[in-house]
Amino acid sequence: MSTSARDGARTLPLPTPRGPVSEALLALLVLDPVDAPQSARETVDEAVRSAPAVVDPDVLLTQDHDVQLALFCLYELHYRGIEGVSDDWEWDPSLLAARAVIERAFEAELRSRVEMPELPAPDRASVAEALFTLTSQDSGPGLSHFVAKKATEEQLRDLLVHRSVYQLKEADPHTWAIPRLGGAPKGALVEIQTDEYGGGDPALMHAALFAQTMRGMGLDDSYGAYVDHVDAATLASVNLMSFFGLHRRLRGAIVGHLAAFEMTSSIPNRLYGNGFRRTGHDAATTRYFDEHVEADAVHEQIAGRDLAGRLAEDDPSLLPDIVFGAAACLAVDGWAAAALLASWERGSLALRSVA
Repeated sequence: MSTSARDGARTLPLPTPRGPVSEALLALLVLDPVDAPQSARETVDEAVRSAPAVVDPDVLLTQDHDVQLALFCLYELHYRGIEGVSDDWEWDPSLLAARAVIERAFEAELRSRVEMPELPAPDRASVAEALFTLTSQDSGPGLSHFVAKKATEEQLRDLLVHRSVYQLKEADPHTWAIPRLGGAPKGALVEIQTDEYGGGDPALMHAALFAQTMRGMGLDDSYGAYVDHVDAATLASVNLMSFFGLHRRLRGAIVGHLAAFEMTSSIPNRLYGNGFRRTGHDAATTRYFDEHVEADAVHEQIAGRDLAGRLAEDDPSLLPDIVFGAAACLAVDGWAAAALLASWERGSLALRSVA
């Protein structure tokens, strides 16, 4: 077999299938791509083409949607890989074709469900103002306020488990946009990402700070440790970033997503930190949240004006996707937050049980 991802600390543990699509895909991925039978590839193709819609909120909030897991695994081949899976699968034509089928359905559902505001003028000031207005109107389900005032120790751990699927590779999906941009927008994105990666200090990378928070709560901080335990809405929120970031034609959408992400980060992270302090956790455990209060207050200004606004000025044709990316971020992340909060309000955790 060709080179495989075998470092369990740095690669995604092989997930447990959630249905016919992920079952067919994972059965194929553990084979050598050189010797894998055509029938196994065809099984994946057939399963994907017969799969249901991928972002219906009712499905995401009530089912272990296996299409989202399959899409997550397909994207993970472009990040750190999957334990026991050959790196040669990354650019396999049959998997790229299967991914494209899911992505077409994903995008169609998103564009039909995400409510778009009126487009601003394509200049820095107007775009930034429109994005700040859009994000300020997002009331969300009140997850951060619940965490600050009411969350139990178990619920705080539940929050970290769900957030870990993205946070342990924080910033990576948005970094795909760097080579797709030029000039001032590229410089603005690099400035934001440099902070996300700790200014070159591995201990200060935001992913490392989140891992520190997990350790402070007695959780496993290894990459992808809890993928089997998180719900479909959480997977969809991470897949959205990867989808935007991995497609050059959607570079406007990933920029808009990052802008909305940063604009809705500072205040919630202050509230999250307050919730952990309220339950007696120390500064080392809350450092991740406290870092984001200050950093993202700066990042939101750069993202709104120098990144999204300047990109719209340089190429007005990207403006609709910039706004769509921001609106999609708010919608899909809102579904993920709603799933967590609904579980807690029912008196249970959102963690999936794994047989």
